[in-house]
Amino acid sequence: MDEKLDRIDLAILEILQENSKMGMKEIAEQVGLTVTPTYERIKKMERSGIIEGYGIRLNKKKIGKGLSVFCMVSLKEHNLDLLEVFERKIASLSEVSTCHHIAGDYDYAMMIEVADMDEYETFLKYKLAAIPSISNVQSSFSMSTIKA
Repeated sequence: MDEKLDRIDLAILEILQENSKMGMKEIAEQVGLTVTPTYERIKKMERSGIIEGYGIRLNKKKIGKGLSVFCMVSLKEHNLDLLEVFERKIASLSEVSTCHHIAGDYDYAMMIEVADMDEYETFLKYKLAAIPSISNVQSSFSMSTIKA
């Protein structure tokens, strides 16, 4: 980390992670500063790349993504061409919300978000299984989210 963050910066980041739409005045009050230095700290963290962007949390069920699947994938071989092909194909699949290249028993950990088990089965059969470099897939299904 290039930037040294103090307790106020960390408090600002925590507030923004909880509610990125909170007004500058409210943030300033919570961290014990006035609006201008609070604004300047946030802008500095944006410019330095500590804050990469702002987002929203969605109710997945209400947008037709009621089933979350943790999908672990192993590849047949580990060469740069196969890794790049796999990553390009995965990046193009709308059902894949996150994908991490990991160390351990599997090569990739993904979060798949679909409407239901039928949609996941279709995804698995016709999209994931169509990637020739995959040797093994392990799926686990989320029953509830404790912390997002």
